[in-house]
Order: sequence, then C-alpha cells, then structure tokens
Amino acid sequence: MKKMMKAAILALAAAGMVMAGGCGSSQPAKSSAGNSSQSALMQKIKKDGKLVVGTASGFPPYEFLDTSVKDQKKIDGIDMKLAEAVAQKLGVKLEVQDMTFQSLLSSITTGKVDIAISAINPTDERKKTVDFSHNYLEGKQTLLIRRGDEGKYKSLADFSGKKIAVQKSTIQEKLASEQIPDAQIVALAKVPDALLELKQGKVDAVPVQNIVGGQYLVTNEDLAPTNIYFDKYSGGSAVAVPKGSDDVVAVINEVIKENQDNGNIDQWVDEMTKKAVANAQSK
Repeated sequence: MKKMMKAAILALAAAGMVMAGGCGSSQPAKSSAGNSSQSALMQKIKKDGKLVVGTASGFPPYEFLDTSVKDQKKIDGIDMKLAEAVAQKLGVKLEVQDMTFQSLLSSITTGKVDIAISAINPTDERKKTVDFSHNYLEGKQTLLIRRGDEGKYKSLADFSGKKIAVQKSTIQEKLASEQIPDAQIVALAKVPDALLELKQGKVDAVPVQNIVGGQYLVTNEDLAPTNIYFDKYSGGSAVAVPKGSDDVVAVINEVIKENQDNGNIDQWVDEMTKKAVANAQSK
C-alpha cells in the first residue's frame, strides 16, 4: 500500500511540475563578471569569494533538512541544486542561511544574504522590494484536508468561512484570502506547523503547491488531497535579488536556461522528490 502511495505521490509531483520556459529572452544572458561596472552585489560576492543564499527549509522537495548523514544538518532540495549551480557559475563558494520565509526579502534588503532561493513567487508586491530572475519552475496550488473529510469539498466555494492554515507571507496566504469567501486565515511560520494544526482538527485545510503537498502526504496518511485548485496562479518560482543587481540576475537567468535546456531541472525535481520522501520516512 505504501509503495503504491509513494508511486502515486511521485506521479503527482511530476504531473504538477511545469518547467518555466519561454520567460523573457530566449537567448542566454551574458554574464558581466568581468565588467568593470559591476553592481555592488557582484563586487561583494567576488570580494568575499562566496554567495550567501537565504532559504526556508521545511518546504520539501524545494528545501529540507537532509537527515541521511548523522549529526549533520545539511539543507538539500531543488532550490539548493540551483544555488550550487549559480555559485559555480560565479566561481565562488556557496553559503546557505536558513530562516523563516517571511524573513527572506528583508534579509536581502538589509544585506544579511546576497540572494534568496526558496520557491518564491515573484508577485507585483514583492517586486517593489526586490528584483527577480526568470521563473525556473511552475506549480499548481491545491489544498490538503483530513482524510476523514474526503468528499466533503467539491470546489473552493465549499471552504467558505472555514479555517485555513497557511505559511506566512506566501502566495498560498494571498490566494486563500482572495479566492475562499470569508476564509478564516491562520498564518503560521512553516508549512509543518500548518499541517499539525490540520491534523489536530484546529483548521479545515492547508493550501500548498502540489509538488510540496504530494511529498507531505507520504508521511501523513491521515491527510488527503482534494483535487481542487485555485482558479488562477501566475508567477511560479524565481530567485530574489537586491534591486540594481542586473548583472547578478543575468548570471542567474543564464544558469536557469542552461539547466532547463539540458534537463537538469527536471532531474532535480525527480531526484529531490524521491530523496525528500526517503528522508521523511526515515525519521
């Protein structure tokens, strides 16, 4: 039964994942690493010899704590694969800082991190604060419920007035507020916190990207998918960068295009989904 469920979850993740091709120019962006008119961020990265990336673990398979190596807390995931590729392109070391999702953008503007890679949706509101790369992945937004409530909900309207737990400052919080009538939003720091509220019967549903939701279903057999999706979802996932860092954005876009074209991003999704499942089952 578990093997069948695992296969179904992996299929769900693969079906929900759409590589974000066709964004912007189809030509690879030129790196300005050797340009004397480098941005302040590019100069800092080159001077320090490292790229400091902010992320928010607890969002598998995008980013999660890898427990396969005892006594080590390495963050792994799709986004970490992308971070490694960007650091390699820049010719510097990678340093990852884990934090809450709502701290990511402020950490960029205050200089605590250089960039943020954490399945961030490039909304118009966020673009007022930071710049973004092209999208590297798209994903549908759905809802998870308790298994005992299967069949209870047929559409978003059926969640009207219900308590919906979300991760703070995410696209899921925005979509739930806008598309579920009279939703009682419960905003929490991490997705696992929201799922715990759901399991304990304190809320009625948790909106998630289906790639992420599928992974959580593997280790939470008392939860169930709804096959209900939010009506519209634009933006996908992109890398957040300080404003005025066009040369850094150009390098990131080049890395994204290269790894879309050579199939690496598809491979990362498959590899990290399987690893996140195995990681969760080993706990």
